[in-house]
Amino acid sequence: MEDTNPELERFRNQWREEVTARAKGVAQNGDGRPSRSSGPAKSLIPHTIPPPPLSAVNASDAHDEDEVDGVDQKGYHDLVNKDDLRRLGDGQGEPSHSGDGNRQPRSALEHYEKAVEKETQGSLGDSLSLYRKAYRLDYRVDQTYKNKHFPISSSASKPANLNPSNAAVTVPNPAHHSLQGPSTSIQDLIASFSNLSMPVESAPTERSPAPPCPIAIIPSEVLIEILQHIAIIDVASFARLAQVCKRLAYLVTTEDRIWKRVCCGDEVGFGAMHYDWTCDIHGHTLGDDGEGGYILDSTSTDLNPKPSTSTSISLADNPLTLSLLHKTYASTWRVMFRTRPRIRFNGCYISTVNYVRPGASSPTQISWNTPVHIVTYYRYLRFFRDGTAVSLLTTAEPADVVHYLTKENMHTHHSGALPSAVMKPALRGRWRLSGPGTGLSTAGASEVEGDVHVETEGVDIKYMYKMHFSLRSAGRGAKNNKMSWRGFWSYNRLTDDWAEFALRNDRAFFWSRVRSYGIGY
Repeated sequence: MEDTNPELERFRNQWREEVTARAKGVAQNGDGRPSRSSGPAKSLIPHTIPPPPLSAVNASDAHDEDEVDGVDQKGYHDLVNKDDLRRLGDGQGEPSHSGDGNRQPRSALEHYEKAVEKETQGSLGDSLSLYRKAYRLDYRVDQTYKNKHFPISSSASKPANLNPSNAAVTVPNPAHHSLQGPSTSIQDLIASFSNLSMPVESAPTERSPAPPCPIAIIPSEVLIEILQHIAIIDVASFARLAQVCKRLAYLVTTEDRIWKRVCCGDEVGFGAMHYDWTCDIHGHTLGDDGEGGYILDSTSTDLNPKPSTSTSISLADNPLTLSLLHKTYASTWRVMFRTRPRIRFNGCYISTVNYVRPGASSPTQISWNTPVHIVTYYRYLRFFRDGTAVSLLTTAEPADVVHYLTKENMHTHHSGALPSAVMKPALRGRWRLSGPGTGLSTAGASEVEGDVHVETEGVDIKYMYKMHFSLRSAGRGAKNNKMSWRGFWSYNRLTDDWAEFALRNDRAFFWSRVRSYGIGY
């Protein structure tokens, strides 16, 4: 049955005319010449405006014409910059469609990806705006982006393959045992240095003799004696000798005779520690009455008695010291010297206090804000070997104070023009450690070892101050370089009353070495 629909017939005629016109437009150039003769020259000129897409019939016709020429026609307008159209997260480098490239981001992740792209291109303003929009939609969008584009490797979550070579456990394969880690401890490593000698410098040439190294030929007994004198003068320099060579590292670490002498000596060891009061707060030697005088009995006729002295017991041979050495400090004098609480004399302890207090506005001016004051002051404590101490509270910085914390400057006749005038408010005092000590003291028998008691003069003659600290360690390698507050009291001699100071703003004391003090003598 023949279709006589006039509208359908009109549409068919219009479609044929349109196809014919397009075919003629492709086959001819602007002046009517065939495109076959100018095809190669035309293909080298990029089009500024891409032509409309051809239909299936026109595409087949153009393909037939290319086959007749034998040359594949290429239009440079078809090349797209893949770097411009590549989007984040696309696994392939194919250009995206025009609709996808112009699509506005909707989700938080798309905003974040677009922001990263803009930031890479240098458009910081646009990237900042997109970042803000992304975080408004999802405050954890950065984690989502990280999980998508930088996922955690699956191999990281799995345990390490202990047998990478797939060999039996009994097979001595180096690849099999390489992941086990070092099996030797530090003690075993140091012990392996025992048979080593000091290395000497090699000869500069083959025929010239090696430079002399006198310390390498010294006998071990003489070398240990030299190291012992170094440790007594400066234990820090003695410890740094372990960095010279393996032989010295072995001697510094394992030679217990040197550490025993340092630990029990009165230079830097526990022979200089006081576990009982040895003087009053003014520095006078204590007598029988505990205040610097002596009590005479009814039968005594000596008007100048001497203080009684008990039998001196060596600290190294004291049973209490030996008990602490074996039970607490692993039978090593080096560990005992490093970790047992002790006072240091080659420096001073400094506490830096900072706090903020509100200020008062000017009554004659209108201000929108309230002023504040940042208050900074320092507390200084220096301990001496004879049991005396110096306490100072001032606003002067440590560089202007520490060199004048000496007994010679403990007087009140300081002039304001002299640098030592910072010592005018300094207070005399005394100190002692708590704990068992040498076993000769009875005052600290029931106390816990590691506390420091300091008593100083007051601002008035009727007052006395008492400070209680706890020795601690601050830092990785340093020991006994921090004193934390445990209490601060004031004693009134007239009324026999105790008052406690608040420690709201006070901070701990930290030890600082002062080279001008030497070893504290």
